[in-house]
Amino acid sequence: MTYAFDPAPTPTLAIVGSTTRFPVNRIFCVGRNYAAHAREMGQDEREPPFFFMKPRNAVVDCSGDETPLPYPPMTSNFHHEVELVVAIGKGGANIAREQAGSLVFGHAVGLDMTRRDLQFAARDKGRPWEFGKAFTASAPIGAIVPEAGRGVMRGGAIWLAVNETRKQGSDIGLMIWSVEEAISYLSRYEALQAGDLIMTGTPEGVGPVRPGDLMHGHIDGLPDIRVRVDAS
Repeated sequence: MTYAFDPAPTPTLAIVGSTTRFPVNRIFCVGRNYAAHAREMGQDEREPPFFFMKPRNAVVDCSGDETPLPYPPMTSNFHHEVELVVAIGKGGANIAREQAGSLVFGHAVGLDMTRRDLQFAARDKGRPWEFGKAFTASAPIGAIVPEAGRGVMRGGAIWLAVNETRKQGSDIGLMIWSVEEAISYLSRYEALQAGDLIMTGTPEGVGPVRPGDLMHGHIDGLPDIRVRVDAS
């Protein structure tokens, strides 16, 4: 096949214990999946889950010791949101909750970086969120830990520190919609495919970062990520 120009490369993520890499297909994000975060955003605690998406070029491989992240244009309110990322290794549609775990390849720590001022401006006018959420380098993600028979993660501390000061903290067991529920619900609307990522929502304490800030994201049992906002 001949292309008019070279196609964009497929973004990939490191896999713990392997020299192979995980090719990223699509990125689905669950909105307001912790009760305390839903409250700080002014919403009810348990509504049907809703999803938004990020482009593939949102992915930033954060498997190294410290990863630079550009401060994006057209914002003065750039927010951190630490999240459990679920990597899908097998496709399917209309998946029952009891079978949803069979689609999971592994888990990672990720950040749903948000231009909050643009998001809120769009929300208040009833417009889509794309410019606030779906932009280049808005999804820094660490190395994936394969599921390898250990099952879907249902508990464990999740936190994020900025310049060594803890800003967000909770437990993934407090997600309103579990990993299995999110997969099952999403698969009713869109057939999932190998390579898809699901960012499962963030706990309370989201806030701004500035050039030079160091974000440190943690989930028990997964490799931490350290992301430095580029000061250039």
